[in-house]
Amino acid sequence: MRFGSPTKRAAISRSGQRIYACVSSPRTSARDATVCCLGKLSKRSTTSLEVSIHTLDFGGHVLLTTAKDLAYLSHAQHEPDAWWLFIRHNNKRKAKKVGDHKAALRLKKELAERFARADLQLPTIVAPMTLQRYAEIWLQGAAASLKSSTVRFYRDNLENHIYPAIGTHEIGKVTRAEVKRVLVAVSMKGLKPKTITGVVRTLSTVLSEAVEDGRLVANAALRPGRLRRQMRDPNAPKRFVIDPYTRAEAEILVAVAEEHYPEWQPFLLCALRTGVRLGELRALQWGDIDWRQRFLHIERNYVEGTFTTPNNGLARNVDMSLQLRTALRLWRRRQRAVWMAVGRPLPKLVFPSDAETPLDDSKIRKAILAIVTKAEVRRRRSIVHVLRHTFGSLLIQQGESLAYVKEQMGHASIQITVDVYGHLVPGGNRSAVDRLDSGAPTTTQRQPARIAQSP
Repeated sequence: MRFGSPTKRAAISRSGQRIYACVSSPRTSARDATVCCLGKLSKRSTTSLEVSIHTLDFGGHVLLTTAKDLAYLSHAQHEPDAWWLFIRHNNKRKAKKVGDHKAALRLKKELAERFARADLQLPTIVAPMTLQRYAEIWLQGAAASLKSSTVRFYRDNLENHIYPAIGTHEIGKVTRAEVKRVLVAVSMKGLKPKTITGVVRTLSTVLSEAVEDGRLVANAALRPGRLRRQMRDPNAPKRFVIDPYTRAEAEILVAVAEEHYPEWQPFLLCALRTGVRLGELRALQWGDIDWRQRFLHIERNYVEGTFTTPNNGLARNVDMSLQLRTALRLWRRRQRAVWMAVGRPLPKLVFPSDAETPLDDSKIRKAILAIVTKAEVRRRRSIVHVLRHTFGSLLIQQGESLAYVKEQMGHASIQITVDVYGHLVPGGNRSAVDRLDSGAPTTTQRQPARIAQSP
């Protein structure tokens, strides 16, 4: 068997049987690589990954074999990001896509370790485990280093979508077909694209941990974009479209709250003028307010009964309008009088409960819903988060840059800002193209006049 030139071959003798390991050269030619390629790739140029070669059976177990058997890691030049494991065993050929270059290097290390253990006759048997059992064990250990909201996100996706579809499957045998089954199941539920993406990312996280633990060769849930595109509904909207309040509606809500719900007017105004998340607003303290420089320092979040960091883990300063500063000063004065009347100092929280703890989430939603109902404004699907969308959309419609909106709202990247609010820019900035018609005359501008004067 030709395997290209140059090729190194090492022989190890064990119990009278000869075991061979080959190290391929990066210059292996396409013609020489065909000995271990499937037909559909046999005529394509390949590049080798320098690796100690081991022969595996089709189930992924180490075999002590002769030189007639061969396993080979490579990638095709027409698909440079995809690496393949090619196996020749008992005159049969098989190819398996293992993922990207990182996954190939991880498999290389695992194969080398398996070869060493086989040579030393060490047991390598791992008891089979279902995906649900493995995910539960992993989630219990990961809970110590993850935010409670992240743990809840993973658990909801696992229990509601992944376990019902493939929870009983063995973790070491999860393939692309099982991943597709999960995608089909969640797509048939009519979930939003963002929710479906979250389910796939949860599954990918679990499978990545299984790869690290040696229970899985490669993560079958990596880069599911092609599968998502195949199952995309052609009639579905291309992007998530927000439904914020208009400027007039926002002003009506503030006026109604001031007249009928004065204890909630500062909270509502702060949400509309800063766009901070609900958890960040619940965790806001008086010490976070810079009255002279006029900004709120957002450095904490309150989720699932726990104080934590903002979503992206970074603190930020959010500008405070003159109207909001006046309202918060008046609110502080009233709150101080209320707490002094019962012999207690002003709490640290700007919007505390009677027990000096953050306001209850359901209580906030009921209060905002009552204001919306009283104002006779159309109710949006989101009761509180729509206030954040209203802040962002109004900033863009009045001509503020996407970069400024991104910083104020604390998005992890400007791509999020563009995806959510970018469609508002063209309608709000038609004056930009109008300015192209004004200014100093140019050759292009004089051309229509000359044409009009011509006979």
